[in-house]
Amino acid sequence: MESMLNKLKSTVTKVTADVTSAVMGNPVTREFDVGRHIASGGNGLAWKIFNGTKKSTKQEVAVFVFDKKLIDKYQKFEKDQIIDSLKRGVQQLTRLRHPRLLTVQHPLEESRDCLAFCTEPVCASLANVLGSWDNLPSPLPSDIKEYKLYDVETKYGLLQVSEGLSFLHSSVKMVHGNITPENIILNKSGAWKIMGFDFCIQSTNPSEQEPKFPCKEWDPNLPSLCLPNPEYLAPEYILSVSCETASDMYSLGAVMYAVFNKGKPIFEVNKQDIYKSFSRQLDQLSRLSSGTLQSIPEEVREHVKLLLNVAPAVRPDADQMTKIPFFDDVGAMTLQYFDSLFQRDNLQKSQFFKGLPKVLPKLPKRVIIQRILPCLTSEFVNPDMVPFVLPNVLLIAEECTKEEYIKLVLPDLGPVFKQQEPIQASNMILLIFLQKMDLLLTKTPPDEIKNSVLPMVYRALEAPSIQIQELCLNIIPTFANLIDYPSMKNSLIPRIKNACLQTSSLAVRVNSLVCLGKILEYLDKWFVLDDILPFLQQIPSKEPAVLMGILGIYKCTFTHKKLGITKEQLAGKVLPHLIPLSIENNLNLNQFNSFICVIKDMLNRLEAEHKTKLEQLHVMQEQQKSLDIANQMSVSEEARSSSTGNQASLTLEEKQKLAKEQEQAQKLKSQQPLKPQTTTVTPPVKQTKDLTDTLIDNMSSLSSRPINQAQVAPSNSFSSVPSMGVGMGFSSPIDNTKRNMTNGLNTNMGFQTAGFTMGAGLATQNFFSGPNAGATKMNIVPPANMPNYSPMNAASAISPLTQQNRPPDMSALDNLFGPQKPKVSMKQLAQQKSSQWVNQFVPPPGSPNTSNTALGPQMNMIGQPGFGIQGNPFFSPQNFAQPADTMTNSSSASNDLKDLFG
Repeated sequence: MESMLNKLKSTVTKVTADVTSAVMGNPVTREFDVGRHIASGGNGLAWKIFNGTKKSTKQEVAVFVFDKKLIDKYQKFEKDQIIDSLKRGVQQLTRLRHPRLLTVQHPLEESRDCLAFCTEPVCASLANVLGSWDNLPSPLPSDIKEYKLYDVETKYGLLQVSEGLSFLHSSVKMVHGNITPENIILNKSGAWKIMGFDFCIQSTNPSEQEPKFPCKEWDPNLPSLCLPNPEYLAPEYILSVSCETASDMYSLGAVMYAVFNKGKPIFEVNKQDIYKSFSRQLDQLSRLSSGTLQSIPEEVREHVKLLLNVAPAVRPDADQMTKIPFFDDVGAMTLQYFDSLFQRDNLQKSQFFKGLPKVLPKLPKRVIIQRILPCLTSEFVNPDMVPFVLPNVLLIAEECTKEEYIKLVLPDLGPVFKQQEPIQASNMILLIFLQKMDLLLTKTPPDEIKNSVLPMVYRALEAPSIQIQELCLNIIPTFANLIDYPSMKNSLIPRIKNACLQTSSLAVRVNSLVCLGKILEYLDKWFVLDDILPFLQQIPSKEPAVLMGILGIYKCTFTHKKLGITKEQLAGKVLPHLIPLSIENNLNLNQFNSFICVIKDMLNRLEAEHKTKLEQLHVMQEQQKSLDIANQMSVSEEARSSSTGNQASLTLEEKQKLAKEQEQAQKLKSQQPLKPQTTTVTPPVKQTKDLTDTLIDNMSSLSSRPINQAQVAPSNSFSSVPSMGVGMGFSSPIDNTKRNMTNGLNTNMGFQTAGFTMGAGLATQNFFSGPNAGATKMNIVPPANMPNYSPMNAASAISPLTQQNRPPDMSALDNLFGPQKPKVSMKQLAQQKSSQWVNQFVPPPGSPNTSNTALGPQMNMIGQPGFGIQGNPFFSPQNFAQPADTMTNSSSASNDLKDLFG
C-alpha cells in the first residue's frame, strides 16, 4: 500500500514538474489552470496538449504548449524559423472560424520557455489514435491506448475534413498545405477538426478570379518542423514546385489510406533523397493496383484511387467528396445533422428527434455519449423541445453505467424534473419520466431521488390529468421496491389514498386500489392493518370493479406470508365489512362466488386459530394444576423435612395439622384421574300378569266352599270374640294394581297388630254364622307398644313370597300420566268384572264354612310385627262397621257367575 502511494506521489510530482516547467511564466496561466497532459498534435506532434479550465468561468479548455527545449539542438536562426512557423500556423487558425476547424479560445502567448494557446476541449490527435505516440506522457494514457475508431466515426470524420477543406478552398481561397493525421484533432465530442496552418498558402488573385497559389521550393536544409510532412504531400509540390486545391485533396486521399491501414502511409519517403523518392512514388502511383488499396472499404476505394491520382485535374474536389455515397451512412448523416442543429427551427428539430430512437441503437456507445448526448442536453434550455429530446436522453441513459449517468446525464436532468411550464409540455415530461421511473430510481443517488424524482411522482398523482394519474398508478408498482420505506409510508401512500377518495373517475379509483394491492408486499404488516384496511371502509362507491378491488386487497393481505390478518381483525372489522359487500346487487355470480370463497377461508382460519388457542390454554391449565400439586407436595416434603429437625419445637396441634396435610397430599398423589364413564340405562321390562289364571283359581276356590244362606244381621260393630290368638289381615289374592282404596292406600298393603284380643266369641265362631246371627260387637284395643303406621312399616310387612310373585307396582306412574284406556277384548272385560265381583263378595275371615286356603297364604301375615294401624283414621271403628245386606249367599253368587261366564 505504501509503495503504491509513493508511486502515485512520484507520478503526480513528475506531471506537476513537467507542467510547471513548460508553462511557468506564460501569460496563459494567468487566466487558465493547466491540468493533466493528455495528447500531442501539430506538425511533428510538437505541441503538448493539456487539460485546462478557465479560472473565471470554470469552462473546460485544452491548452497547447510548445516547449522550446525541443529545439535546443538547433542554431538560433533555425530556432527562430521554427518559432515563426509555429506562430504563423496558430495565428492563422485563430483568424479562421468554422465548425470543421479547431476553435481557439485564447490566442497564442509566448514566454521565455514556451509557446501556449487555448482551444476547445480536445481528446487527442488522429495520429495519436492511429498509434503515433510521440511527445505523449509516460505512462501512456489509457483512453488513448485503448481508443478505437468506429466505422461511423471514420466516415463522419473524413466527411468533416472534406467539409473543412471545402470551406478553405471555396470560401477562404486557401490551400492548407499539410493535411496529415497530426494536424487533425479529435475534440472531446469526437469531432474531427483541422489545425496546423503552418504552411498554408493564400490565393494571390482577387476572389472573383481563378485562385493562384504560389509555392516554395522544397529546401532539405531547413529543420523538419519548418517543412510539411512529405509522406502526405502531393507529388507536384516536389517535382513541379506547384500547388493548388487539388494538392490538399491528394493529402486527404493519403490520410484516408492511413486511417484504414492503422496509420501507415501509402509511401515511405527518404527525406535525405526526397526527389528520388518522389520520382519512384510517381511511378508507383501511375501503376496503382487494387491490391494496394485492399484494406479500404469497397464503396470508397475508387474515390481514394482518384484522390491519389498523379494528375491534379483528375482528383475530386472537396465539395464533390462530401457528396459521395460512402458518406450517406445513417450514422454519419445523423452526426452531421447534429452539427447543424443550431440552424434548424423547432419543427425540423422535433421531426428529427422523433426519429432518433430508431438510429441510436445502431451507433456505438462512445459516439452516442461523446457526440449525441451533449447536443441533446443542450436543447433542454428550450422548454418546447424538452418532450422531444427527453426520450432520447433517457434511452442513452439506459446504456450508461451508473457513474456515467451521474456524471453526464443527471446534472442536465435536474432542471427538467422541476419543469412545470408550459403545462402541456410539463404533462408530457411527467408521462415520459413515469415510463422510465425504474431507470431513474436505479441509477439516481438516494438524495437526488428524495429531492427530485419522488416529488415529481407526487406531482403526477396530484395532477389534474386523469391520464397522468392512471399512468402513475399503473407504473408505481413496477418501481415500488426501489422506494425507501419512509417515503412510501409518509408521502406516497397518503397521496394514493387521496387520489382514490377524491377522484370522480372510476378508472382512477380502481387503479388506486390495484396499485395498493400490488405494493402491499413492500409495506409493514401493522401499517397495513392499521392504515390500509380501515381506509377501505371509507371508499364511497359500490361499483363491482371497486368492490373487487377492495376484495383483492383483503385477499392479498390475508394470504400473504409476511402480512396476514389477525383473528381479532377478521372477527371485528374485516368480516363485518366484507359480508355486506358480498350481497350488493351489482355483483354478478362469479364476483359473488369470489367474495364467498374469501369469506369462507377467513372463517375457517378464524375457527382454526381460536380453537388452537383454546386447546393450548386448556393444556396450560392442566399443566398448572399439575405444577400446583407438585408444589404442594414439595412444600409438604419441605415441611416434613423441616419438622423432623424441629419436632421438639412443634406443638401437638401443629403436628396433627402437618400429619393431615401429608395424608391429603398422599391421597392426591395416589388418586387416579377422573374419567367419564358411560352407563347404559336399561328400561325395565314390564311383565304382564295373566289375570285369567288368577280368576280361574279364585272361582275354583269359591265353588268348593259351602256358603250359608243366612242373612247377616246389620250391626255397627264386631261381636266379641273370647280369645283369638290369630292376627288379622286385610288382603286379597286378586291383583289390585288397577284399584285404589278410598283413603289413597294401596290395597295390596297388609296391616297387622302386635296381638290384640276380640270381644265375646269362641275361637271357632264365624262372623257370618247363620241367618239370624249378627255380627257381635268387637272391641279392638291396640296395645300400648303398638307402633304407628308408616310407609316404611307397611312396606316391611309384605311377605317375601308376595314380593317374589308380584309384578312391580306401577300405580304411581298411572297417577302421573293419568288414566289410560287401552283397548280390551270381551274376555278381558269379563275377567275384570269377575275380579271386581269377587273383591266385593268374598266373606271375611272367621265366617262359617270359610276355608283359609281360598284366601291364600296372605292371611298368615296378620299379626306379624310391623303391621300397625294405630293412629290411621282409615282404621276407625266406624269404618270397620259391617254394612247391612252387602253380602249375598253363595248360591246367588254362583248364579251370577254362571250368568256372567255362561
